[in-house]
Amino acid sequence: MNYCIVGILLFITLFSPFTKSEPPKLDKPSNETEFIHGNSKPNCKAAEPAKGKQWAVLIAGSTDYENYRHQADICHAYQILKKGGLKDENIIVFMYDDIAFNVENPRPGVIINQPGGDDVYEGVPKDYTQSAATVANVFAVLLGNKTAVQGGSGKVLDSGPDDHVFIYYADHGATGIIGMTDGLIYAKDLIDVLKKKHEAKAYKTMVIYIEACEAGSMFQGLLPNNWDIYATTAANAEENSYGTYCPDDYPSAPSEYDTCLGDTYSVAWLEDSEMHDLRFETLEKQYKTIRRRVFTQDLDFNSHVTQYGDMKLSKEFLFTYMGTNPDNDNYTSMANSKPSGFSSASQYDAELLHFWYKFHRAPEGSTKKLEAQKELHGKISHRMHVDHSMKEIGKLILGSENSTMMLLKTVRPLDQPVVDDWDCYKMLVKTYEEHCGSLSRYGLKYTRALANMCNAGIKMEQMAVASAQACAKIKP
Repeated sequence: MNYCIVGILLFITLFSPFTKSEPPKLDKPSNETEFIHGNSKPNCKAAEPAKGKQWAVLIAGSTDYENYRHQADICHAYQILKKGGLKDENIIVFMYDDIAFNVENPRPGVIINQPGGDDVYEGVPKDYTQSAATVANVFAVLLGNKTAVQGGSGKVLDSGPDDHVFIYYADHGATGIIGMTDGLIYAKDLIDVLKKKHEAKAYKTMVIYIEACEAGSMFQGLLPNNWDIYATTAANAEENSYGTYCPDDYPSAPSEYDTCLGDTYSVAWLEDSEMHDLRFETLEKQYKTIRRRVFTQDLDFNSHVTQYGDMKLSKEFLFTYMGTNPDNDNYTSMANSKPSGFSSASQYDAELLHFWYKFHRAPEGSTKKLEAQKELHGKISHRMHVDHSMKEIGKLILGSENSTMMLLKTVRPLDQPVVDDWDCYKMLVKTYEEHCGSLSRYGLKYTRALANMCNAGIKMEQMAVASAQACAKIKP
């Protein structure tokens, strides 16, 4: 995370209300010139038509226009699966659906996932939107529990022992957490759902892709290798993931957009999938392609795409889960190949970047400029509150000014989950929010400190006292 951005932006909003300065530079174009080539039809056996049904569950966990990219990723995934031959009755979509017709969208009713890209919104099923896009409904859908679903289309993952399942999620995440519009999905709870699905023999094989910061922490030390589940994540258990196709990026979002159009991991697998005949490309090959494209030489903007679960499944063809577009049967690569590198902004900075551009591009002296300035200032002020409160809590509990930062840097071995006592972890998050207000998407980055407090034996009562004292003068 590039922490200097907060100070830069605070200076802009507090001391230069109508500045014409340049936006904060979040990254630089990759120096790599390598290209990912399309399928040259290697001398290998193509995938046989899958026995059983192909199912997909697509989940965008966020709301608000600054998170445009997550719904764009999910909509793009739907278009690929639809062209690949999956049936709408077997594709279940979660998204808040507040982007396409958002007043800030320069192309009402249209969502794009790349500069110059096609509309990916048209035709996407509205299975679980608005108040139905919840944690409880995600679990009910995954378990195939129709009676537990509240609202929405009622579609569930009614898969059987011969069926193949693909699950794709895009949003913010943190230590053992991914977000939904109404709350958090904890890794232990997700694993419990997958265990029930496995024990019920409700699928033959399952593939999971997760786009989120610290996404590897959803599986590290938790996902067994004998459940017939293979997962890849945008980052390992401790790294940020990144948005891409942002304003003034390389390549850049069109000038009328003040938000990022996609995420690096997501765009990498989506663009790779629509470039190839998926009867010939394995999960392992796509994993390596994504990993190479996402990885950069800049240590401040870097993440390692990681794989978990049953590695034998990585030898299977993508066709088994995504189908394949007939238009790619005779694909030759060079005309449409993509550069291997990305320019990117961390998930945390990508959100703030939207508000900076909204302010920067508003007409000088206008009401719109003033409103944008207030929005940006509000976001930065909240971040400062979270930073201060978390630092103070660490000091009160552990007695050192640097306690919180030390806890954030403490990483567990690769064979261990990020926290042992998940109930303790949930209670510390809840206790903080009761006394100090919402962590928000930005504050999620401090959850590693809370997890490590649990690992160190800190109790809820200690957290409550420290939180109340640290945040006594600040209203939640």
